[in-house]
Amino acid sequence: MFLLFEEAGKFQAGRILSEADASVQVELDSGKRVKVKATSALIRFDKPQPAELVTQAQTIAQEIELDLAWEFAPDEEFGFADLARDYFSDKADVAQQVAALFRLFEAPHYFRRAGKGRFRKAPAEIVQQALAAIEKKKQVQAQIDAWAAELSAGSCPPAVREQLFRILFKPDKNAPEYKAVVEAARHTHLAPLALLQKAGAIESPYQFHWKRFLFDYFPKGTGFPPVAVPAVAEELPLAPAEAWSIDDSSTTEIDDALSVQGLGSGSVTVGIHIAAPGLALKPASPLDQIARQRLSTVYMPGHKITMLPDDVVQAYTLEAGRDCPAVSLYVTFDEPTLSVTSTETRLERVRVALNLRHDRLDDVITEAWLQDAESHHNDAAEEVARLREPLSFLYRLARHLKAQREVVRGKPETFTRPDYNFRLEGVHDEPRGDETVAITVRRRGAPLDLIVAEAMILANSSWGQWLAELGVPAIYRSQASLAPGVKVRMGTKAAPHAGIGVKCYAWSTSPLRRYTDLVNQWQIIAAARHGRTAALVAPFKPKDAELFSIISGFDAAYSAYNGYQAGMERFWTLKYLKQQGLTELTASVIKEGLVRADELPLVLPVMGASDLPRGSRVRVKLGDIDEIALDVHGTVTERLQAEAAPVSAPDDSAEEETVAGPLAIAVDLSEEPGATDNPAP
Repeated sequence: MFLLFEEAGKFQAGRILSEADASVQVELDSGKRVKVKATSALIRFDKPQPAELVTQAQTIAQEIELDLAWEFAPDEEFGFADLARDYFSDKADVAQQVAALFRLFEAPHYFRRAGKGRFRKAPAEIVQQALAAIEKKKQVQAQIDAWAAELSAGSCPPAVREQLFRILFKPDKNAPEYKAVVEAARHTHLAPLALLQKAGAIESPYQFHWKRFLFDYFPKGTGFPPVAVPAVAEELPLAPAEAWSIDDSSTTEIDDALSVQGLGSGSVTVGIHIAAPGLALKPASPLDQIARQRLSTVYMPGHKITMLPDDVVQAYTLEAGRDCPAVSLYVTFDEPTLSVTSTETRLERVRVALNLRHDRLDDVITEAWLQDAESHHNDAAEEVARLREPLSFLYRLARHLKAQREVVRGKPETFTRPDYNFRLEGVHDEPRGDETVAITVRRRGAPLDLIVAEAMILANSSWGQWLAELGVPAIYRSQASLAPGVKVRMGTKAAPHAGIGVKCYAWSTSPLRRYTDLVNQWQIIAAARHGRTAALVAPFKPKDAELFSIISGFDAAYSAYNGYQAGMERFWTLKYLKQQGLTELTASVIKEGLVRADELPLVLPVMGASDLPRGSRVRVKLGDIDEIALDVHGTVTERLQAEAAPVSAPDDSAEEETVAGPLAIAVDLSEEPGATDNPAP
């Protein structure tokens, strides 16, 4: 005697060895013996053999028409043998009965299980819905197969192209476009990115990086909704001295300017004037919501995405020839000793006389030009020449302030690497990716650069300390020490910044392009208006949860924007290599297997440098350039010196060494096809 039984959703058959009240001992064809609960037994039979019965039943089951079986089935609960007798004949044999069992079990959209071997037919409307879903699934699968065939043949369907970045980076694994890519990748044995490149899904490497960035951070585009430009309501006094700014030629968000009064009198007052959108923009206003959503201006070679609409920027930028609203910090110094005698913050209008530009004047306003009245360059414009005395004082002051900070730091700041400027020829609105790129060097620590840097550090540290003394919360940047691994953190309490060498540091000097600076400016304005009672009326109160939310959002966005800027600078550097036909370059080893180009902003892995000491200069032959992965490798062809050149440790506030690696594609080829499908109803 044989027994067919169900175990864990599977049907098995074997020879009965023994029986008890609640169980049956069964031997399977494999020889394995199992104990079957009596409630799991479905049908007993003498012939045919178990394996033969299962094979016959499976064949017969496929001949059963489900629509017809559903019509024959009674409305009340029934057993599989009952249906077999109704469908085949009242003398349905064991194979037909088991076939009915198999067919009922595999058609849950027609028949619902009501127990072991028991079923109830589904209502007509449920059957129709299920059949429609099954038909739709077949159509979707057909579409997946068609798209996969196109991709395998080297053509990208428009629907897949539209979902390119979602497929690669934030996939919905049930989406047909994603499944088509997975199926085609398996069929062609190509990585998903390589498959899509070959199929023409990527217009150009530049557009790939640009649109991927927009997909991640600006999914609704970079445009601004229509918002009115607010005006400063109060009447502001005019500052007593003219000011001038120092920026690059591409800068339109001119946040800061400087002025000098009292030269030769023994007491010199330096004015640090910061653009004041905070006098007109109010927290929770429509413009504030825009700024808080973006949190910072995004910079990249040849283009930028501003934090604020252009008409707002133009209304408050410190443009030459205008009286501009400003938050001004006046610091008075003893002229011989450069010791601070007083500080004062004012809300005022500042007459901006000049907008000086680094890239045009760094070769003119040199250390020699500032320190020696007889060394005036003939090519220095008259308007610049008349600033020689105030610029000379500011340069002297900047070196003094830097030296004081270095005492606090415990070691001098080192700027061993230059900054690089990227200029794209022929850019109108935004780059296309095929422009000719020029890369030039801007020396860190040049006089104009040092003057601006020290002035901004002075303002940020002075205002940060002043707000702390008044009990007005602000957003601070701090670093506990210069020990390895101790990073800069953001918080709401004043704390030392060891990397800069100041007691506290609150970003406040770029309110047109950084949201943290705009927040701090609102707090400074409250302090300037209300003094000791400012904490009661400032927009953000002590322990305000909003400040912590702003810090969290800004930190993430600022890191992402800086990462994108670095990536695009690397892209244009690789483009420069191609445009200039450079196949070799000189470089210095910075760590095992990694070198930095001597004359370009490029770090790359190389073969042959793993055993060379840090600082060794080498000649490197470049390999293939991948503009999508931002990747290039090299091979050392020559050691340029026997001993390693001395390389100072990177400055503690400098960026970490990074090399672009493979893109983190989210397409998972390890899944079985259809593994993420939802079950049919």
